[in-house]
Amino acid sequence: MTKENSIQSSLDFISKKWKIDPKIYDIHLGKRDDLIDTLIQINQVVFHIPKLSNDNLYVIWKCLWPECHNCCEKQGRLPLTQDDITHISKRLGYPSKSEFINEETNTSSWQENDTYGNLITFLTMISLRRKKNENPEEDGYPLKCRFLDNDGYCKIQDDKPGVCWLYPFASWIESRDGKPIVHATFQFTGDCPGYYLSKSIDEMVPILSDYSFKIYNYNMSVSRTIREGLGVTNIIY
Repeated sequence: MTKENSIQSSLDFISKKWKIDPKIYDIHLGKRDDLIDTLIQINQVVFHIPKLSNDNLYVIWKCLWPECHNCCEKQGRLPLTQDDITHISKRLGYPSKSEFINEETNTSSWQENDTYGNLITFLTMISLRRKKNENPEEDGYPLKCRFLDNDGYCKIQDDKPGVCWLYPFASWIESRDGKPIVHATFQFTGDCPGYYLSKSIDEMVPILSDYSFKIYNYNMSVSRTIREGLGVTNIIY
């Protein structure tokens, strides 16, 4: 199945329960040629908010939990930072981080593209197994996370991987005058019904403000993880 067909299939699935705007469909499938990048800096994060220039509408988002926990039902991978490894290994009762890594993780390698096709990021990191017997061949394949309970709650909520707190954003760091600048943009994978169109970004500013701290802290943690040799990243513009 091609990536486009996979996204189409995911959109068709969530549209059985939620109404998905046809324009949102087209954005996910890359069928809009009027999508422009709107930058808004909140705290220490530059958010890239898509806008349909022909319609003068922004793509914004809100989480529909607890009615929706599709991101956990179709989790692609759970890369771990050094902080994640420390917290989750303790939460699961492991006497050492090395034992936790041996018993509960795989190594993941993947590529991320920004919404506008201007940036490619290659990453390799230790990832938490989404099921006990997850094998490396399932990396990136959507699986229900084993920590999701029957009521849609995370069994390790306070210690869940940092990447879980970021959804539906993808993020990266660039250096400007020797200082790190963190960027974030939406992931359009077809799995989240929370996207909608609005004439203004204003209603989403409180959400962006909350996410800015999570996104910044996560990226700083990833940087520390890379420096400690527990991951590799390469960004191509």
